[in-house]
Amino acid sequence: MSYNLFGHLFKFMTWGESHGPAIGCVVDGCPPNIPLTVDDIQPFLDLRKPGTSRHTTQRREQDMVKILSGVFENEDGQQVTTGTPISLMIENMDQRSKDYGEIKNQFRPGHADFTYQSKYGIRDYRGGGRSSARETAMRVAAGGIARKIIADIKITGALVQMGELKINYDNWDDAQISQNPFFCPDAKMAKQWEDYLDGIRKAGSSIGAIIEVRASNVPVGLGAPIYAKLDQDLASAMMSINAVKSVEIGAGDHAANLTGEQNADQIRLDDQGDPIFLSNNAGGILGGISSGQDIIIRFAVKPTSSILTKRQSVDKFGKEVDILTKGRHDPCVGIRAVPVGEAMMAIVLADHLLLNRAQCG
Repeated sequence: MSYNLFGHLFKFMTWGESHGPAIGCVVDGCPPNIPLTVDDIQPFLDLRKPGTSRHTTQRREQDMVKILSGVFENEDGQQVTTGTPISLMIENMDQRSKDYGEIKNQFRPGHADFTYQSKYGIRDYRGGGRSSARETAMRVAAGGIARKIIADIKITGALVQMGELKINYDNWDDAQISQNPFFCPDAKMAKQWEDYLDGIRKAGSSIGAIIEVRASNVPVGLGAPIYAKLDQDLASAMMSINAVKSVEIGAGDHAANLTGEQNADQIRLDDQGDPIFLSNNAGGILGGISSGQDIIIRFAVKPTSSILTKRQSVDKFGKEVDILTKGRHDPCVGIRAVPVGEAMMAIVLADHLLLNRAQCG
């Protein structure tokens, strides 16, 4: 299987399966002499790990990361990066492969079972194997390293819609994101989501969501005008996350409703004579290059395909079957996609920061 590598200069490759002994990644291209310990990575993994509330899968994984290579003590006794590949690993501790025994020959609707079997002639039926969202833990770990490179850039992810219930942007409060199990910036909507998702979960069903990720204090000039557009790489990064079905930047789909006068982000000078934008429909990126405004990206996550309601499908022997998926699954997989989206934003920005440094000094 190819295409397990992401990035240009700052690159990472993940390995492992949902029910294998471990998952891991190798990060290449990280500059040397950057202080790095497990404590720089673990807090982000703790945000993504399963079983943190009744609203996520009850699989119990501590997701304790180990750094296997790429760091060493400098003359001051501080552990820093050496510029060599950084290998990270997380052991899988709570697999329940027996949950999948009954459906090992059946193709779960909405999952990659059918396409994997058709392409490779073999698949790991235990939780989806390589296609499982379990892999995203290593993206978050790689993102922890990327954040050390872009230390001055602030990244904020939030859940802004669950099903048809949307936040009120006038109520956006960054401080609220860590105060509820949904990464919701609107305290009032977080309360509504509690009861709403309880009903979804008790019915054995699932629901989709929209996540918004913002990056502030981004320098002007990251990206390129043609084949390494910053928005192109960000869209690719977000679209690569499991269950993501659409990505938009800035005004996104709404730009189709605007006139040229409404859409253009006009520019004036502030008191210091520096350019200031009067709006941000472009989402912080113009012509593939960062403008210095906040980068704003949203992505939609489909409902978790593993549900307790029987769905029609076929098995690998060519027979029609009715299938339901037992086991432990997220009623809204979008919740744990928030730290994953943050990580992918950090990875792309770190990559483009290094690319810009290489070209422009």
